[in-house]
Amino acid sequence: MSRPEPDMFDELCPSSFLPVRMDHKWAPLVMRSLEAAPLRFGELHAVLHRTSPKELTRALRTLERDGFISRAAAGRAVTYELTPLGRSLLGPLKVVYEWTADHWDEILDARDPIEA
Repeated sequence: MSRPEPDMFDELCPSSFLPVRMDHKWAPLVMRSLEAAPLRFGELHAVLHRTSPKELTRALRTLERDGFISRAAAGRAVTYELTPLGRSLLGPLKVVYEWTADHWDEILDARDPIEA
């Protein structure tokens, strides 16, 4: 195993700026939901019905802050859309989803003894 780079724990290390915060499980799902077309908040919430409006708002703000989605307001209607930067992350996200699907049974088997 190689030694970590000297700046690994530096505040400005690239690893501290992961594109999609792994602590926010809804962010990648929001991005996938916006893949086909821009959506309004209510439409996103209908797709991601297991999240609360508060959590969805948090995910949208995080993604907008990091430049992955844009927010357009026309009167009271607010629409969210992937930016070119956000679209460029869809490929790597799909690889992670495919890996998860390929290893789904192993992941569930690993969880079973711990949850029992």
